[in-house]
Amino acid sequence: FLLISLLPLSVVQAEPLLIAHRGASGERPEHTLAAYERAIDQGADFIEPDLVLTKDGVLVARHENEIGGTTDVADHPEFADRKTTKVIDGVEMAGWFTEDFTLAELRTLRARERLPEQRPANVRYDHLYQIPTFEEILQLVKAKQAEAERQIGVYPETKHPSYFASIGLPHQGPLLDMLGKYGYQTESDPVFIQSFEVGNLKAIRAVSRIRLVQLVDGEGGPADEPGTTYADMLTLRGLSLVAAYADAIGPSVPLVLKPEGGATALVGRAHDAGLQVHVWTLRMENGFLPEQYQRPGDMEGRGDFDGYVRAVAATGVDALFSDFPRQARAALRQW
Repeated sequence: FLLISLLPLSVVQAEPLLIAHRGASGERPEHTLAAYERAIDQGADFIEPDLVLTKDGVLVARHENEIGGTTDVADHPEFADRKTTKVIDGVEMAGWFTEDFTLAELRTLRARERLPEQRPANVRYDHLYQIPTFEEILQLVKAKQAEAERQIGVYPETKHPSYFASIGLPHQGPLLDMLGKYGYQTESDPVFIQSFEVGNLKAIRAVSRIRLVQLVDGEGGPADEPGTTYADMLTLRGLSLVAAYADAIGPSVPLVLKPEGGATALVGRAHDAGLQVHVWTLRMENGFLPEQYQRPGDMEGRGDFDGYVRAVAATGVDALFSDFPRQARAALRQW
């Protein structure tokens, strides 16, 4: 008892929540029901669907509204004339866009691995899975929750919300309606809504107590507030402003972990402002790892993922995103 009582309280830290980034996307094509189910089976606390809308206003899970790289749409001659060029958040993009397809039309497509060179094993699952709706994802979560007898959270991201609002397809109504239908209504429910933009989070906060996460990066700023940078938002004053409408920030790993190792000041600063810190995204492949965790000679092209996870967890973050929930969970349990 004496030895335990002499330990500093600062060494006691809860294991961060584990958020499956687009499902178990290191092992199955991202944003498919197969990827989400695998992530749940591997012990993820939350699964993360990125949400875009169809022409008929249905929320579906894709990393981008441009789907040329994540589906077989290019192989469908009936949709050849849908290929176009658009400016999304100031960036010109060419391809096929979900808002130009009805849900019934999207149902004829099949998902593909987005990173075939880094994840060749996932290519064998190409053309097997449909684009899931947000409702199907929530149904899966409820079913797996009953099967596993544990709570499983959902962590949707609104993709390009100001753009979709500008074309008459806002996220807010369909998102909150669908969450409400499945019992997600308050800050005590296992759900976070995240966005790189600001306006849609503030609009949701005005009508809901569901927990919100302001995503940030090391460069740039929110597309709907061109006069603001993410660097501005991470100052003491900026964090206090974020805390007025959000419950957490979601920074990229370099914002919390120094290149040489060790924590930056951001986690402590955010906690002082009353904000949790949910960091993204931890991947196993050498090309995604800081240099000190790379293993150039590894046959699978993977690095010291366990060491990387432990280093990020040691910064004091409250949650972390990973494409590899099984391996991340194992590393967290060791830590």
